[in-house]
Amino acid sequence: MRNRTLIRRYAQGLINSAKNKKEFGSLCAELGKFDDLLSSNTQLKETLISPLLPVSKKKEIANLILERTSLGDKVKRFFLLLVENNRLVLLPEIRELLPMLWNEEQGIVTFEVSSVIPLNPSQKKRLEEKLAVLEQRSVTLTYMIDPSLIGGLSIRKGNTVYDASIQGDLERLKQKIIEE
Repeated sequence: MRNRTLIRRYAQGLINSAKNKKEFGSLCAELGKFDDLLSSNTQLKETLISPLLPVSKKKEIANLILERTSLGDKVKRFFLLLVENNRLVLLPEIRELLPMLWNEEQGIVTFEVSSVIPLNPSQKKRLEEKLAVLEQRSVTLTYMIDPSLIGGLSIRKGNTVYDASIQGDLERLKQKIIEE
């Protein structure tokens, strides 16, 4: 639970530094490039997250890397902050949370939609329209494929799940049988 709070704080701090949507998009893109660099170079990543290496050495290595990149100052400072506080391991989760927090700041509700097969554009549009009416504000949807659903949809908004899947129906039926 503590990590989720830290992830949210770091992500919120980065969002607060963005002046507008364009700058936010740029920050996300740069952060993505850097995260991809770390993911592709496991030795570098392991070195920077190692608890055995002193923070001063990690900062030294990080500064050498940052000198050779074209990243903006905000992303560089953010990266160094993560290194200084031994939080670099949280970077992928921070990246994942950024769009949702940005949307929250803009008054847009984010839903995660899981289905067995990809939805076609008209299904996506209808679902988005219905959820926007339900929420009475703008919504954004992210889509995932989940073969365990068997059929139907599972829609998540934060900690709330609207389960309209066959898997969910079977679970509810199982619970009813157990209760009787």
